[in-house]
Amino acid sequence: MNAGKSTALLQVAHNYEEQGQQVMLYTAAIDDRYGVGQITSRLGPQRKVAIFDGDTDFLAEVQAVACVLIDEAQFLSTAQVQQLHQLAQVRGVPVICYGLRSDFRGEPFPGSAYLLALADDIEELKNICSCGKKATMNVRVDEHGRRLREGEQVSIGGNDRYRQACGRCFYAG
Repeated sequence: MNAGKSTALLQVAHNYEEQGQQVMLYTAAIDDRYGVGQITSRLGPQRKVAIFDGDTDFLAEVQAVACVLIDEAQFLSTAQVQQLHQLAQVRGVPVICYGLRSDFRGEPFPGSAYLLALADDIEELKNICSCGKKATMNVRVDEHGRRLREGEQVSIGGNDRYRQACGRCFYAG
């Protein structure tokens, strides 16, 4: 959270398009914080994009593009990750995914686990815990800022619902 994933994705899209190349951008239909089908950076830039849900077939949808960019990739299904891997390996279309590795309990999202297993390259975007160390975990909080340790894996929210934490603070809190 708050590492600049959406900003980085929008910058990559801009770089391709500046060279006259077409890109496909997707975000999860479930993420409606800024409106469905909207990638929005905390810094301000935003863009209307295609959405994916459990029924999206990337092999059928993606045709003749220079690159596929996925925001909120933790919400991909394992089958969709395999489709994206096939796009990259068989069709030669670069696929760049941005998302979280794990949920507020430290459990991997299924899509993230498969992305980590199949990715040719992984680049970590760094963020900082309130203690100053590198944040690698996410903590869910209630409306009073108290940490929640139980609940559904997916609960859409931003800074009002989540905090980033280093491993030490994640386990201490």
